Formats: sequence, C-alpha cells, structure tokens
Amino acid sequence: MAKVNSLSLDLETFSSIDLSKCGVYKYASSPDFEILLFGYSIDSGEVRTIDLAQGETIPQEIIDALVSDGVVKWAYNANFERVCLSRYLHDLGISLDPFHDNHPLSTVMTQFLNPESWRCSMIWSATMGLPLSLEGVGSVLGLEKQKLTEGKELIKYFCQPCTPTKANGGRTRNLPSDAPDKWTLFKKYNRRDVETEMGIKARLAKFPVSGSVWDEYHIDQEINDRGVRLDMDLVEKAITIDTRSRTELTAAIKKLTGLKNPNSVQQMKQWLSDNGLETDSLGKKAVAKLLKTAPPELQTVLKLRQQLAKSSVRKYQTMQKAVCKDGRARGMFQFYGASRTGRWAGRLIQMQNLPQNHLPDLAEARALVKSGNFEAVKMLYEDVPDTLSQLIRTAFIPKDGMLFYVADFSAIEARVIAWYAGEKWRQKVFENGGDIYCASASQMFHVPVVKHGVNGHLRQKGKIAELALGYGGSVGALKAMGALEMGLSEDELPPLVDAWRQTNPHIVQFWWDVDRAVMNAVRYHTPSTIYGLSFECRSGMLFIRLPSGRKLAYVKPKIGINRFGGECVTYEGIGASKKWERLDSYGPKFVENIVQATSRDILCYAMKTLRCCRIVMHVHDELIIEADPDVSLEVICEQMGRTPPWAKDLKLRADGYTTPFYKKD
Repeated sequence: MAKVNSLSLDLETFSSIDLSKCGVYKYASSPDFEILLFGYSIDSGEVRTIDLAQGETIPQEIIDALVSDGVVKWAYNANFERVCLSRYLHDLGISLDPFHDNHPLSTVMTQFLNPESWRCSMIWSATMGLPLSLEGVGSVLGLEKQKLTEGKELIKYFCQPCTPTKANGGRTRNLPSDAPDKWTLFKKYNRRDVETEMGIKARLAKFPVSGSVWDEYHIDQEINDRGVRLDMDLVEKAITIDTRSRTELTAAIKKLTGLKNPNSVQQMKQWLSDNGLETDSLGKKAVAKLLKTAPPELQTVLKLRQQLAKSSVRKYQTMQKAVCKDGRARGMFQFYGASRTGRWAGRLIQMQNLPQNHLPDLAEARALVKSGNFEAVKMLYEDVPDTLSQLIRTAFIPKDGMLFYVADFSAIEARVIAWYAGEKWRQKVFENGGDIYCASASQMFHVPVVKHGVNGHLRQKGKIAELALGYGGSVGALKAMGALEMGLSEDELPPLVDAWRQTNPHIVQFWWDVDRAVMNAVRYHTPSTIYGLSFECRSGMLFIRLPSGRKLAYVKPKIGINRFGGECVTYEGIGASKKWERLDSYGPKFVENIVQATSRDILCYAMKTLRCCRIVMHVHDELIIEADPDVSLEVICEQMGRTPPWAKDLKLRADGYTTPFYKKD
C-alpha cells in the first residue's frame, strides 16, 4: 500500500449524553458511546464509509495513519473527530502517547490524540469570514456537493436515544435493522459530509492558513484537552441553596402580590400597573430606574423580583453537565469563534461572560456556601442569588497542591490603538505606567486628575469616554455604556464626545484613513499599505493584513449606501440575527476589528511564550495558569508582557496575582 499523506474524515456516532449541553469530551466518555459510521478519503481519493455499527472494522493502515504524527488528518470541526477517535482507539487498547516512548507519565496523562497533525476545515472557513456550519459554508461557496438536508432527521433517529413506545416495541435506541432504508441514506449522508469538507478545501486552496495560525489552533486544542478542575462540592451546594432561595423568594412575592406566577413578566407588569406604576420592561436597567421612584411597598416587590430574575444557578447547572469523570471541564473555548477578528468564543460554561465578584470576604462567603448553611448565607449576605452569582468564578480551582497564576494585559486595546495611530501622549502615559482613564480626563478637561485624589470625580468621565468613543461612538454609545446611570446628564454627553475627539486627533485620523483605504480597495481594487496595515481586494474578498501577518477577510465586498444615505462598504457575514446577510461598515468599525484582532494576536504570542506552562483558561486578555506555588509570578508576567517582534515600540504591561480559586482581583 502506498504511503498515506492525508486523511479526510467524518464520523457518525451514538451517545446518550446530550452533545449540545455537555460538549464532546463528556459525550465521548459515556459508557454507551459508539462510532456508527467512519467516512474517509485517503489523499483526496474516493470516499469510503466503514459501517462499524454492523460489524465492519477500520483497516489497520487507517488506524496507523490516525496515530501517526506524519499523516495530516482533516475534518470539519476536527475537535469532534479527534476526541471521539481518541475514545475509540483507547477502547482498542492503542496507546495515544505522543512521545511514543511508553513512559508511565505520558501514558497516564495522555487521553487524546496529539492535535499537532490535525487540521480543521471549519477553522479554515472561519479565517475567510465564512459561516461556522458545514451547511452554511457549502451554501456560500456554492459547492457542487453540499451537505444533505436530511441529515438532522437521520442524526436524531440513529445518534440519539429514542422514547420507548408501543409502536417501536419499547426500544430506547434505533438500530440500522430498525430502518434499513434510512440507514442506507445515512451512509450516503456520511460520505457526502466528507465530500463537502474536501470541496471546501479545494475551493479555499488559493487562501491557505498560515503555519502560525495552525500552531495557535494546536495550542487551543491542548488547552481544551487539559481542561480545568471544578469544585463540584461548591457547585452542588450552590444549586441546593439557590433552589431554597428561589422557593422562599417566590413565596414572599406571591404573598405580597397574590400573583400565581410572579416570574411572569406580563403578570408582574399588570400588577405594577394596577398599583400605579407603569413600565414597558422589567429588564435590569428598567427595574433599577423604577426603584428610584417607586413607593416603598412596590420597591420591596421589585427588589424581590430582581433577586428572583437573577439566573446565577444556570452556570452551576452547566458545570454539572459539562464536568468529566476526573472532575475537569473541557472544550470551553472555540478557536476563531469570532470570524471577523479571530478571537475566541465561549462554549458550554461561557467563560467570556462570567459575573464579576466584588465581595470583600469572597473566601469566607465561598466557605459558607460550601458548608451548605443556607440560613447563615441569607443572614450575612441578604441577596443570596447575587452572592451565588459572585461565587461562580470561584468554582474553578487548580489541582491539589497548586495555585492559579492569573496574568492579564493592562488596557490592551487602548495601547494597541494608540500604537497604530501614533497618539504620542497616550503612549507616554503607558510608558510611564500611568492610569489611562485619569490621563484621558486630564487631557479632556485640562486639569490634573488623580484616582482617589485631586479631581478624582472626573476619572469616571474619562473611563466612560475611553470605553465608548474609541471606535467612532457618539452620544448613543455613551448611553449604551451606562453614562446616564453613572450620573452624567444628557447635556454633558455631546461636549464629552467633542472633547475626546479633540484630545485624540490621531486616532480620529486613523479611523478615516482606514475608511479611505478600504473604500479604494473595494471600488478601484487598489491595494495600499498604511499604519503597517495592508488593504487588498481579490477573488471576491477584502483582506486586511495585520502586522502579525494574519489577514482579516470580508466576503463579497462592494460599495453600498448606509442608513444615512452615504456611501459605505458592505460585505456578507453573520449579522445580529445570527443569519448570513449583507452588512455595512465604515472606518471606525474596521478599526475596531483591527484593534481587537491585533490584541488577540498579542495574546496568542503570549500563549506561545508560556506554552510550557499549564494554561487551563483564558478570558479576554487574561491567561490562567495552573502551577506549583514556588513558580515566580513576576517571571510569568514578564514573559506575558513581552512585545512581539512585529509590534516594535508597542508598550505592553502584564499584571497578575495568585489565588487558590479563580476570581477577579
């Protein structure tokens, strides 16, 4: 047999674990997990399907190829295939030791196939700004062989448990023999998925993914494989306490209002209206506003409803579902989840939107919840749902005898945009270790501003201006950022916008220079390079090349008209409705993509620098490392804060702390 260079793969599998709620790592660890169909192509040749469910076996040459680091394995969402095949090979007694030395440590520690030889066509699609679904990519690319639409129904029929009925003879699972015609179609579906995946690769061949991005993907896979330990005792106790708290809160509201279902927004709005308080919404901001003017008896009800509405327990429940047998949660990070910038997206527990913690006695509150003492928690902290919410981060813990080393970049996006634009006063602030919010307020209002000192009240205005106005935002952005709730008046907002823009003329210039470069690239197909960025249109794509060498891609760009009647660049992508549609953009929005993408590349550089450490999580611009207590925090922060060679003169700083459980310092 000729040497195998690459395999294209697709699996159809069965497990009683819900994949969407628990993730592939938990899914593949189920005792009843089974690979039903193994579709493959060797070196882009004929696609074959091995019917494992009906006794066929995977040839030894393919097994050898799967464990060989010298054979490239391709799949759409390759993480699924790799994890599932790891379980399959493990059950066959095949070692997954990447060092091939049968060392006891590597044999014990290795649970998954080495990701180094795996490639993912979903990631390739994402780098091109395409959808993350196989069906969506096939449709946008207009592939000849697209994913079969019958697939969802067939997967539901064969890959998931079924409800026992008289009609199906009381069975809890459908086998090939229960529907031979459907099974034949399922095998066709399996082959077609391999063909579609190969079609994507062929269509995108002129836009290869760089080796450095694949290296980043492999680091991502290592982090997902490693997972992070969960304090399941805390999780279980938090759920129990939440259940009791919600029961008491519901009873209290029912007693005060007489409502059958106080959780019902409609019922509660009607009750408030009957009691003289009109409102269109019971959202967080709306309730906070109502509390300022409502009479005491209505305030009591609104506060109780506010507590009841807090969904603190959901993340704990997700932890319950996602945790693997060894007490670790895996698969929480989606590489290239945000295809316009390449940033990560959260999966399962959604690490990117964890509630903040502000409790001064966090450790004490945590210990109290772990003890399961509801009455004490209620007495000491009053708002039980809020307390549980603040403790969510602390459910992530290191291995016994280790600590978490948490290191993050200080004001990374503010540093990056100042570096690009050449806004010297800002760069000087960062160089001198200053507070950008104080410095911004000082520049805007022409007075010294010191945190907790002289003119300290102006720092908040500087902060909100920094957060809202850096990417072309105006009065609306300030409002969305909560300016009015922070005590700013409506009349203060336009002057605040003007002051910030006058203070940062180079950033404003940066917006419109990028706008012009993008417009020229799309309209005239004229490539250009400004601010270390390259703009080019070719093959129906707009590319913005970053200093790191990575490219941002925008599908089918053209000149269109925005809602204000002016010209703008439009392109195809996933919109706010989660549908593929035509979107419009302009200079400041492209700058936002550029800055966020560059910040992401800096984080990736830090990940590569610290790869030898046990990175277990990353949240925005923060790395969480599981390490021995004698490791130097100073060294980790120094290594994280190193400037990439492609970002000369960019001023970076990383700060950090150690902790026995994850928290926001």
